[in-house]
Amino acid sequence: MKEKNKSGNNFLVQGSILAAAAIIAKVIGMLYRLPLQNILGNEGNGYYSTANEIYAILLMVSCFNMPLAVSRLVADRVHRGEYRNAHRVFLCAVRFSMLLGGVIALVTYVCAGFITKYMLSTELAVYGLRVLAPAIFISAILGTFRGYFQGFSTMVPTAFSQVIEQIVNAVVSLVCANIMYSYGTQLAAEQGNESLAPAWGAAGATFGTVASITVALLVMMVIYLTQVKAIRQRMRQDHTGKKDSSALIYSELIRTILPVILSTVVYNITNVLDLGVFSNILQGQGYTDAQATTIWGIYSGQFRVLMNVPLALASSLSPSVVPSLTAAMARRDKAEARQKVGTAIRFTMFLTIPCAAGMAALAEPIITMLFTNETGTPLSVGIMQVGSLMIIFYALSTLTTGILQGLGRMRQPLIHCCIALVVHLVVLYVLLTTFNLNIYSVVWANIIFAIIICILNAVSIARFLSYRQEIYRTFVVPAVVSIIMAAAAYLVYTLIHQVLGNTVSTFVAVIAGVAVYGIGMVSFRGITQEEIAGMPKGKSIIRLLRRMGLLR
Repeated sequence: MKEKNKSGNNFLVQGSILAAAAIIAKVIGMLYRLPLQNILGNEGNGYYSTANEIYAILLMVSCFNMPLAVSRLVADRVHRGEYRNAHRVFLCAVRFSMLLGGVIALVTYVCAGFITKYMLSTELAVYGLRVLAPAIFISAILGTFRGYFQGFSTMVPTAFSQVIEQIVNAVVSLVCANIMYSYGTQLAAEQGNESLAPAWGAAGATFGTVASITVALLVMMVIYLTQVKAIRQRMRQDHTGKKDSSALIYSELIRTILPVILSTVVYNITNVLDLGVFSNILQGQGYTDAQATTIWGIYSGQFRVLMNVPLALASSLSPSVVPSLTAAMARRDKAEARQKVGTAIRFTMFLTIPCAAGMAALAEPIITMLFTNETGTPLSVGIMQVGSLMIIFYALSTLTTGILQGLGRMRQPLIHCCIALVVHLVVLYVLLTTFNLNIYSVVWANIIFAIIICILNAVSIARFLSYRQEIYRTFVVPAVVSIIMAAAAYLVYTLIHQVLGNTVSTFVAVIAGVAVYGIGMVSFRGITQEEIAGMPKGKSIIRLLRRMGLLR
């Protein structure tokens, strides 16, 4: 029984490893975006964000979901002891990714000008998008390697490569942004267009993505080579005698990845559509292209960068829960699947609700500490305070989408995303044109988008698994304790800021908030001793809480 529980909680441990790496990567990404923001300015950051958002959509079409598809197909075969077929899936996926990634990369480079000029009204983002085109091909191959290891329920190679990737990205982006900004300044003087400097600076920054993904792929290839002996040994132990044909594997890959690609594209295309709608409507209201790009740069380059840090938790737990749920469904063990779903949702809410509350309470200190452009500070603070709800609902919608995919319900997320997208666009248009809420229209529309997906996903999970979500300890207690924590953190900041500077006061307030939240969750029985024991380093945490008198 203990072994079963240990195995059952392994996905949480692996998810925590991936989450820790993702948080480190996001923090590095956030930190390098600070000097990058200062190099490029709000306008340049708008071009940089626009190129990256288009790149992200194209990446999703080509290979973003390849790790999920490969991990699901590999996990299914590993569960049956078919190690030769699991490796055959990997080889077919590499060939498939190279072909699809290569075609999308070529189309991106050729059509970059049309996309940025006519679809998004942000013409000067073309330089950055063309630089990013090769990264699509490289990412396709990288995703296949990551998915193969994830299929064996090990997230360590993915986690390690993500951290290395982000470190390289930070260094190369800053260096190239400086170089290309200087080059753009010379062009601006020659051609009389001041926007060329931030546009070429943004292009230089995007080269960091190409370099970092290349290094990450090399890291994964080295890890794979070190595991070749173990892989061959597993294949020799495979006595199933069943051999999957390449045609069968390609067919399964397409059937698995197509609905996932479509649902992920719809889920993530909102930001690109938001940019197009926002830019066009604001220009119709009398704003210049540079003004609209600057406002968008504040939203995407500050708020969304900060929001992505806690969202990395949900995004990291999904890859670990997919192979785990796939194995449970292969055994037709719905009881185990229900337990994993409940644990994953509780763990995600346990972490993301306080993050949202803390960022709302300390919005101004955090923005002031991280970003030096004072002209955009009031707007950034307002966006973060309103947008903190996005963190909770986007985290839950991301996780529940991964849960449905792990359960084999591939079409439901696509249908749910399409419904939410239609409502989202209607709400966005009304808020922009009727209520004139400017960038806040985008924030509220995204909140509604995520809420709709959460509701529809929850209904599908409940029907398929006969699952009933526990409410009180999953949502109510974390929300109440988070409000108390946010008030305590703000009070600590206010008192200490009378004596010390903003940065020190903010760090102390964050530490105080974490302590209050942890004590509050244990005191209000929001988390049990058994649940703490199932977490990474759970026994050490229990010993510490006992010494503090919070646990018996």
